Amino acid sequence: MTLYDKIDRYKASIDKQRPFEGHLLNEIKGYYRIGLTWSSNALEGNTLTISETKVLLEDGLTVGGKPLKDTFEALGHAQAYDFMFTLLGSRRITEADALTMHRMFYTGIDAKEAGHYRDRPVFITGSKYKVCDAKLIGQEMAKLFQWVAEERDKYHPVKFAAQLHKRFVFIHPFIDGNGRISRLLMNTALIQDGYMLAVIPPVSRQEYISLLERAYKDDRPFMDFIAERVYETQKEIMRLLHIPFPKMA
Repeated sequence: MTLYDKIDRYKASIDKQRPFEGHLLNEIKGYYRIGLTWSSNALEGNTLTISETKVLLEDGLTVGGKPLKDTFEALGHAQAYDFMFTLLGSRRITEADALTMHRMFYTGIDAKEAGHYRDRPVFITGSKYKVCDAKLIGQEMAKLFQWVAEERDKYHPVKFAAQLHKRFVFIHPFIDGNGRISRLLMNTALIQDGYMLAVIPPVSRQEYISLLERAYKDDRPFMDFIAERVYETQKEIMRLLHIPFPKMA
């Protein structure tokens, strides 16, 4: 049995508890709103702890002594996370959705750049590969979302989500926030198809970055890494909701 078979077996068990509604749905969304916001920002160097992120998002209390940018990143990511759930009712993900997510995430940091493609070169620290030339970003993004619309059903949903993440971050369309938007788009694809979120813990940062770099030549390990994160989230939600674990052959 492959990892993807296990994921689908766990999904079937979780699906028996659906639909998640009312208070339960809000509890699940709120739980991962904090966890995903904290982990995704921490991967990029944000210094807020998960407890500080929780206090900020739930109580509106800022943390003394922390950079103001860290606060805006947490608030902006949470807003983009909320927007992600407005896309749950369909299996469409568009270029406009990506721009909206970035605008929500980045407005508090730099309103001029928020929701706009970069017009100058950027470099990925530690990578030997170039990202898309600024002049080509518009056409590359159009090609990416044409691929999303036309090729999605050719992949296992978890593999598709990982591919979307990889392809987006290789273009690197924004001046900043590309990793966070790529992870939000990945998770949009996952929840649209009924899978749990892929939450990448900061402790796995080096492995995550290394596999993304390797994915320029071989993306199978990166897809498997994302699949492992989905699998772990499935196990977590099953424990939280007391869902019996299925027997594995």
